[in-house]
Amino acid sequence: MYMSDYRTTWETYVASWKTPSVEQKRALYQQALSPECVYTDSLTQVAGWDELLAYMQEFHEQVPGGYFVTVEFMAHHDRSLARWELRGADGAHLGNGTSYGEYDAHGKLVAMNGFFATP
Repeated sequence: MYMSDYRTTWETYVASWKTPSVEQKRALYQQALSPECVYTDSLTQVAGWDELLAYMQEFHEQVPGGYFVTVEFMAHHDRSLARWELRGADGAHLGNGTSYGEYDAHGKLVAMNGFFATP
């Protein structure tokens, strides 16, 4: 895969954090995520689409309208590193973080690991 392919997959995954619609999230998951994906950050670890969906819904309860913007992306050998900003519904900057991703042979994410400061 080319870096641009990884970036497209990554941005599709990032878009799933922004959309409030369960149906749209699942459609984006189908494009970018393995059904067996594992998401891990300093607050949780979830496995599969249903658990990730529930976690994203919790995120939107805590940060209504919150979303992420990738500010730097690097990839090679089925792995990626992304620096991102968390933004509020009004676009205000709320925080920064870094995520590490792993991709399967079909180019879909199998592991997403988020790193950010916790309160």
